[in-house]
Amino acid sequence: MYHYILFDLDGTLTDSKEGIFKCLRYAFEKMGERVPDDAELIKFIGPPLQNSFMEYCGYSLEKAQRAVGIFRERYVPIGKFENTATPGLPELCRRLKERGYVMALSSSKPEDMCQQICAHFGYDQSLSVIAGSPPVGETSKAEVIRETFRRLKIGEEDKASVLMVGDRKFDVLGARECGIDCLGVEFFGYAAPGELTEAGAVAVVHSVQELEEFILSH
Repeated sequence: MYHYILFDLDGTLTDSKEGIFKCLRYAFEKMGERVPDDAELIKFIGPPLQNSFMEYCGYSLEKAQRAVGIFRERYVPIGKFENTATPGLPELCRRLKERGYVMALSSSKPEDMCQQICAHFGYDQSLSVIAGSPPVGETSKAEVIRETFRRLKIGEEDKASVLMVGDRKFDVLGARECGIDCLGVEFFGYAAPGELTEAGAVAVVHSVQELEEFILSH
């Protein structure tokens, strides 16, 4: 049975598309670059932002770091709150906590932003740990999960009782690298069709109700 539930943030606990899209457009425009269409921009939701600029735009490391800095010019004061909690998920987290589950956030987003967003939507009341990337640089999903383990004192013998919940292949692959299961969620369509299953998710759910049913039955 699962006892520890680790959540991703963007696309899982929240629908962050509006703020991320606006800040990406801001960054591309300020850099004098072509602004990609929505089908391209949606790929940026989930993985570390610096990696996305390098992979999807062909930027050098230096240029990608500059793009991230410009993105955050708008994201930090405005964009992070152009965001909505996944309907019904704050309530589900409270119910799970009452049942004795231990929950945490494991996100590649900078940790200070994760803390502010979780507090804004009330998730911080249900989460025992909020783990993210440092202020400078970005951390892989596997590294964030390992840091979450450290803070929760999860040992090798506990891994069978840990479930990662995320909406992109990066969550699934990071979980697998750390030796735990990952449940895929398709709440907002950020992942490509079949992405989560192909990456090795133990199951894929499409609603908060299905998420609750899976957790309580496993």
